[in-house]
Order: sequence, then C-alpha cells, then structure tokens
Amino acid sequence: MDIIQWIFIILIALFVINRFIPKKGITNITVQEAKDKIKDKSVQFIDVRTPGEYKANHHKPFKNIPLSNLPSQVDKLEKDKEVVVICQSGMRSAKAANMLKKQGFENIYNVKGGMSAWY
Repeated sequence: MDIIQWIFIILIALFVINRFIPKKGITNITVQEAKDKIKDKSVQFIDVRTPGEYKANHHKPFKNIPLSNLPSQVDKLEKDKEVVVICQSGMRSAKAANMLKKQGFENIYNVKGGMSAWY
C-alpha cells in the first residue's frame, strides 16, 4: 500500500469516528435511563421521527419535532434545560443531538436503540 492509500484509510476512519462518537455534552443513555428521566418535569423530551412514525407509536412526554424541522423549531426549546432525544433506532436522534450541541445546548441525551428498544 502506498502513502496515498494510507492517508485515505485514515481520513475515512476519522470521519467514521467523528460521526459516531458522542461529543462532549451529549450522552448516550439506555431506554431505562430515559424512562427514569420522565418523572423530571424540567427535562425536554423530543422525538425526531416523522409525524407518521410518531402517530403510530409514541410515549408521553415526548414532543414530535421531525429531524428535518428541528433547525426551524430549535428556538422553542430551552438551552439551559436537559434534552432527551429519541427516534426509531438512535441514528436520527444522534444527528439531532449534534445539531442541538452546535446550537449551544449543553445537556443532551440520545436514547440508544430508540423506540425500537423501548419495549
């Protein structure tokens, strides 16, 4: 392998690591940890699935803000409060968590496994 191939492999590895390793201020939590937070009225719960997915299966107190709408709805959330983000599998909510982090949110929790792991 020549140096160009090694550089290419390293760049791909760094990209993958950057996409999937939580950033500071973002914590991956289990479904049980999310359920434990439901009792806390100061926590904001966001479900970033589509309205159809949300309507078919959701849990209180999660509020539906689809991932595609999150940038325009972020001003409706309070930056100083914890945010728990969920989707179907945990991938869209990870993207949402990163988006919220870039907007200045500090305490963000992504539910690992999403709604698929809820039961």
